[in-house]
Amino acid sequence: MTAALLTDKYELTMLAAALRDGTAERTTTFEAFARRLPDGRRYGVVAGTGRFLEALGEFIFDDEALAPLTSFLDSATLGYLRDFRFTGDIDGYAEGELYFPGSPILSVTGTFAECVLLETLALSIFNHDTAIASAAARMVSAAAGRTLIEMGSRRTHEYAAVASARAAYIAGFSGTSNLEANRRYGIPAMGTSAHAFTMLYTTADGPDEKAAFRAQVEALGTGTTLLVDTYDVTTGVANAITVAGTELGAVRIDSGDLGVLARRVRAQLDGLGATGTKIVVSGDLDEFSIASLRADPVNSYGVGTSVATGSGAPTASMVYKLVEVDGLPVEKRSSRKESHGGRKAALRLSRPTGTIVEEVIYPVSAPPEMTEPARTLTVPLVRGGEILAAPDLAAARDLVANGLRSLPWEGLALSQGEPAIPTRQVPMR
Repeated sequence: MTAALLTDKYELTMLAAALRDGTAERTTTFEAFARRLPDGRRYGVVAGTGRFLEALGEFIFDDEALAPLTSFLDSATLGYLRDFRFTGDIDGYAEGELYFPGSPILSVTGTFAECVLLETLALSIFNHDTAIASAAARMVSAAAGRTLIEMGSRRTHEYAAVASARAAYIAGFSGTSNLEANRRYGIPAMGTSAHAFTMLYTTADGPDEKAAFRAQVEALGTGTTLLVDTYDVTTGVANAITVAGTELGAVRIDSGDLGVLARRVRAQLDGLGATGTKIVVSGDLDEFSIASLRADPVNSYGVGTSVATGSGAPTASMVYKLVEVDGLPVEKRSSRKESHGGRKAALRLSRPTGTIVEEVIYPVSAPPEMTEPARTLTVPLVRGGEILAAPDLAAARDLVANGLRSLPWEGLALSQGEPAIPTRQVPMR
């Protein structure tokens, strides 16, 4: 399957004009960055790098992709696209790194022709995945070490659901309900049961919750999670332990005042001898409601809408701008849409304790002299069109976890505020 048409028409018309007048072969660098973070956010999490590199290998214009382009492109442009393979260099932040306003998350160098074609592909992947991962990371902090399950597949596009599961996993979620994400990326698959299954066991005499629980336990074992709030939570818990015994894995609560119910259910389970049975809660959770449940006896959170859709993951607002042409810095000067010229890299300064102090963005041609230890953020991803390393989700998860630990305490606050650390632009010489 080709990824070549996951783009906007104007990229191809710009290509056609540049090929016609000879500017298509000028050496350029484009950078992807965010001018600002969404309101109230203190940091962002880079995600989508692995998916972008995977799509880059599939960015090929075969006959099927070229067919709809013949109506508006000339033969020279069609011929260029037929032979297109990206042959340039790409640098960027490793997947899982934190980022801040102005961070050069992706730097693409090559001819204008090949770099301009990648704009929409890069932005669609990074804007989506980074938004999801950034929202998910806030939930991970709010959960304070408790298990988070991504359950948003039914709230978004079927393919976006797979990408959302991957991004949430990078941010620290323990697993997903989405089986394609499990197959494609090896993310642990997790799931419980639906109210429909419990209601299925209804006869002329009324609902039979015990029969539903018995069927689930017989099929999946006592380690399963039983959904206990289809009818009455207290009765549901009693029926669950009657059927499964005190070794039941978990019960799930999906509605009501989750904090009050979790405390009541914990007391009931302990009173019945099911001290090891865990409590899973779900139902329109976000980082704020998760934080409000921190003092309650909740073991796991199932999160759907707020992590997989725009309600909890506002766009990262990344842009992809031309910053250098044939070694000369260029920049956009429009009001409030400015960019900094020149190809750039970044490093991060931290205290001996590991707490981040500052991010320094500098011209690649003139790295600053540092008087204190600094960690390089910009790493090579592609050289001469060849991808240098396969995506590593475990390494990305570690980067997020380490990044969150390295933020100053106010950087983890869920309230409105400024970005967690300042960024400093070293000017071109």
